[in-house]
Amino acid sequence: MILFGNINKGLEEYRATPGAILVDVREADEFKIGHIPSAINAPLSTITSTTLPKDAPLFLYCLRGTRSKRAAGVLRKMGFKSVKSIGGIASYRGQMEK
Repeated sequence: MILFGNINKGLEEYRATPGAILVDVREADEFKIGHIPSAINAPLSTITSTTLPKDAPLFLYCLRGTRSKRAAGVLRKMGFKSVKSIGGIASYRGQMEK
């Protein structure tokens, strides 16, 4: 199922999901400026060559939610089983990592 929603609620679900992976689909330079702790970077521009595990629950975010929604659709077509777009970091209310 592909969802587009509130990043803070999405992060709660991510933390409660065993084996989940948090994926920032912004470009590497954006990721370096600041990202959510424990997130890995898999930019939308290179998402088709990702090495993410197809059976792991993936929670995707970007700046405002548009790219994560698009990336979720691409990954779904590639056979990923559990992909959720949780919105954008612009509305994230938490600590950032650099």
